Amino acid sequence: MKTLQRFVAAALLAASAGAFAHGNETHAPKAGAPAVKEQKPWGIAGDADDARRTITLDMADSMRFTPESLRIQRGETVRLRVANKGQIMHEIVLGTQASLDEHAQMMLKFPTMEHGEPYMAHVPPGQSGELVWKFNRAGSFDFACLIPGHYQAGMRGTITVTP
Repeated sequence: MKTLQRFVAAALLAASAGAFAHGNETHAPKAGAPAVKEQKPWGIAGDADDARRTITLDMADSMRFTPESLRIQRGETVRLRVANKGQIMHEIVLGTQASLDEHAQMMLKFPTMEHGEPYMAHVPPGQSGELVWKFNRAGSFDFACLIPGHYQAGMRGTITVTP
């Protein structure tokens, strides 16, 4: 019985320690820290001064983005303004289908995970957020809301980056 109690206690401790992170990694940067510019398959964090256009994406409780698809020129830095038109929290995460699938599974395990990477924005109801992203790789990429249940309900879209 004591072994079972120790196992349960250890499992609860491990779960609470990882509630906001992927293993030892969190998505939340330190307060005031600049965005880390790490090359991803879908681009790199951009500088706001380089953004030549702003694209507004509306997020709704119907579990949809409007528009659901974007076309961007390779090398273009874009300000993505995300407006939460709903009554519940939504987010946008840029990535590949595989990275979003993996992250969505992690979010099911750790639904209160904080996000702060430059390719993610958590947006409370009735508010707006933004990402500035340089799409320096051609291809087909994705964006999604990875809050548990939202992605599974189809809250996702595509980005086509043309050469």
